[in-house]
Amino acid sequence: MIDWKRIEELRCEIGVGGLAEVADMFLEEAEQAVRALSAGPAPGELEAHLHFLKGSALNLGLSDLAAICQDGERKAAAGYGALVDLAQVLKVYRASRAQLVAGLQGGAVSEGTAA
Repeated sequence: MIDWKRIEELRCEIGVGGLAEVADMFLEEAEQAVRALSAGPAPGELEAHLHFLKGSALNLGLSDLAAICQDGERKAAAGYGALVDLAQVLKVYRASRAQLVAGLQGGAVSEGTAA
C-alpha cells in the first residue's frame, strides 16, 4: 500500500523535518479533498479532487491510493463520474493515511542526515 522506498528517498532529499512537514501538509490538504468527495462534489470538481489526491499520493508513495484516484479521475474526465466508487476511494485513503501515520510515528523511515 505504501512504497517505503519512496518515503526514504524523500527523507534523504529533504530531511526528517522536511518529510514531516510534507506529510503533515498532505494530510491536511487531503482531508479537505476527502471532505469534498464525501459531500458529493459537482462533476467538474470530482476530477480535480481525484487529480489532487493522485498527485499527492504519488509524491508520498501511496501507490494504492494513487491508482484508485487515477482510475476515478479517468472516469470523471470521460464523463463517467457516476461510475467512480467514492466509498472505495475513501476507504483506501483512510487505510493509506493510517498506515502512513503509523509508519512515520513508528520510525519506518530511518533517521539520519539528508543527502
